[in-house]
Amino acid sequence: MDIPFLNLQAINARHADELKAAAARVIDSGWYILGQELAAFEHEFARYCGARRAIGVGNGLDALSLILRAYKELGALHDGDEVIVPANTFIASFLAITENRLVPVPVEPDPASFNIDPLRVAAAIGPRTRAIMAVHLYGQLADMPALADIAERHHLLLIEDAAQAHGAASDGRRAGAFGHAAGFSFFPAKNLGALGDGGAVVTNDAVLADRVAALRNYGSEMKYHHLYQGINSRLDELQAALLRVKLNYLDDDIAHRRHIALRYREGIHHPHIQLPIVQSEEQHVWHLFVVRCAQRDALQRHLQAHGIQAQVHYPIPPHRQSAYPALRGLPLPLTDRLHQEVLSLPIGPTLRDEDADRVIAACQSFEYRA
Repeated sequence: MDIPFLNLQAINARHADELKAAAARVIDSGWYILGQELAAFEHEFARYCGARRAIGVGNGLDALSLILRAYKELGALHDGDEVIVPANTFIASFLAITENRLVPVPVEPDPASFNIDPLRVAAAIGPRTRAIMAVHLYGQLADMPALADIAERHHLLLIEDAAQAHGAASDGRRAGAFGHAAGFSFFPAKNLGALGDGGAVVTNDAVLADRVAALRNYGSEMKYHHLYQGINSRLDELQAALLRVKLNYLDDDIAHRRHIALRYREGIHHPHIQLPIVQSEEQHVWHLFVVRCAQRDALQRHLQAHGIQAQVHYPIPPHRQSAYPALRGLPLPLTDRLHQEVLSLPIGPTLRDEDADRVIAACQSFEYRA
């Protein structure tokens, strides 16, 4: 493709010297797990999010799973408890719940933002409901004030799946600082991406943070003393050092993503291509720029013919996956329709204005066949 969906090589090449220096620093240190680089990154990322603690873990799924696991260890959750989750999400949100022998209760999204609908959340609360998992899908904050009000009134945990939303904010508060805890992913394609897998739990709860920190390290707070049946999920020193470099540029990258997103929103005026609706500029960091089209596959082929790589996030919703046969019968028509119509246009911190203009022109020239 002349215009790839995301050029990771170009993104990291901008900081090659700093990244290589950080890697060399770790190599020369002789300390590669649970060392000074991780401690420094945890401090810096927590401060960036506006939270007291961050705990680096192996990946974004582990971050969500460890939050729920820690709450079970602390007695706030028990086997069979229900967690309300958006039906319109990546399967990791569901996997973290079922991995902990909890029950996902999928609800339909808000048709404008594609994020979880607070009204449907309130209607889904039952006697076994113990938590709400809010996913900041595509990089846009869910309606956290409304969800926080529901959680407080019903004495529920509020967990943020912030895997796509590093830096998204509302009234000066960033993703990770709204709920009781948040899970982040540093998968290479994320707005803050490592050069491998990585994740973090962010929270203001010191007790929860300490429990997550122990659980990620074989359930140990002191070497060879295992208080809990933990796992091995630790953000390593090398990835932490690389993330420290890239964190310094995250806000600039977000600004460029917003610039490209605005260019798309002002330039695409096709009657059969529905643009994303934004509540406020600071709430969206544009991890993905997702449009809707009833002839999504035809639009994708059209863009490909013009040398433009567009991707589908996600073609099959979790409740339609073979992994969850018990959920297949749920009536979730809006979610089903979205997953048939959504298409992600190229966006990223290295996408040029002239590339964005080519994407706009190609979208405008799409022939919708009735």
